[in-house]
Amino acid sequence: MTTDVLLALFGLAGGIGITAIGPGGVLPTIALFLLTPLGPAQVAGTAIVTHVATGVAGSGAYVRSGQLRERHTRRVAGLLAGVAMVGTPVGVLLNSLVSARWFGVVLGVFAVVVAALVVLRRPVEKRERSMGLMPPEGRELSAGSMPGREPSAGLVLGIGAGVAVAAGLVGVGGPMLTVPVLVVVGLPMLEALAAAQVQSVVIATAGAVGYLANGAVDWRLAAVVGVPELAGVLIGWKIAHALPTKKLRIALVVALLAVAPYLVLRG
Repeated sequence: MTTDVLLALFGLAGGIGITAIGPGGVLPTIALFLLTPLGPAQVAGTAIVTHVATGVAGSGAYVRSGQLRERHTRRVAGLLAGVAMVGTPVGVLLNSLVSARWFGVVLGVFAVVVAALVVLRRPVEKRERSMGLMPPEGRELSAGSMPGREPSAGLVLGIGAGVAVAAGLVGVGGPMLTVPVLVVVGLPMLEALAAAQVQSVVIATAGAVGYLANGAVDWRLAAVVGVPELAGVLIGWKIAHALPTKKLRIALVVALLAVAPYLVLRG
């Protein structure tokens, strides 16, 4: 029972992180790896299944707020989603070649990389605010109120392919890596969040099919993690539009850096 409560809390925190700041989807994977006896394929398969619903909910939320009705955001989302159909199965295949020991190492490295990307993204956001490309923190951004900057199609496809392979390997939806990278290369924050939700649906669906084919999904644990995670996605969307996310960002970075060494040793 205590394990289920902890898994649910990780799911809730992960969901909030997904739509509020992008990274967050790795938290359910970390929880399943640390708190259950599941092997690498079951951890990744159980975690990635939960991201189907969270991706759909996140996409719907950003359609409602307008970001996914913008042409340039839909373009980025389409490119990310298209390449995810190819990259995700590759990641699922790679997972079958990774031992529990190395899965922990990979997950620990992921945690550090995500934390670094969150930190690197902060100066970019400050520059965008000073240039009028983002609103002041805590002020809601309405669709079309800020000019967008579109990365090249080749760059978006490269980012999407790399993220899809990594997401399929570890069992995450995609925003944890896609959002920080897109922001660093110049896409405004809310547009990056919106596009990444669409990519997440494709990654999660393709990944779920792959892991289901191998019988590597624990449905009970998927529900324990996934239901609170879905609630967290809706909470995170509200936070992204209405509240400063500085403290949430700091908490996520600290948590990821703190747990990374343990993931490596636990493997």
